[in-house]
Amino acid sequence: MKAVVQRVSGASVKTEGMEKGRIGFGLLVYLGVAVEDTAAEADWLAEKIIHLRIFDDADGKMNLSLADIVSQNAQQSGIGILVVSQFTLMGDARKGRRPSWAKAAPPEKAKDLYLYFIEKIRTAGFVCECGEFQAVMKVTSVNEGPVTILLDSQ
Repeated sequence: MKAVVQRVSGASVKTEGMEKGRIGFGLLVYLGVAVEDTAAEADWLAEKIIHLRIFDDADGKMNLSLADIVSQNAQQSGIGILVVSQFTLMGDARKGRRPSWAKAAPPEKAKDLYLYFIEKIRTAGFVCECGEFQAVMKVTSVNEGPVTILLDSQ
């Protein structure tokens, strides 16, 4: 499983002109599922993202995780994670000019793990919005920092 994680001050996703998900301050996660991925990779990635220390502390150092931010701002709404499925993260463009999608999980498996990942975040007590699986989406975000981290469960 691969993820592109961005620290954002706001993000939203639309499908066919209709908003599907929106967060304020938090994390925008583009998620790609590989053919060999299992629930174990989703579990690892969800925990990693929740506890990834990429938010500034009082001294301006990246020492705080989303879990820390949520616990410090329990009364503030809108803090959360927006998860957008993105099979193109599995693209391999090392040969030729057209990426190969051979490492991407088939749609049924990818959707199951995508939904499992979202439920894992929600079960941990976090607001988790999402896009629509296998749809053409328009994602809008304001990347803070900018901070963008690439994660790979392998």
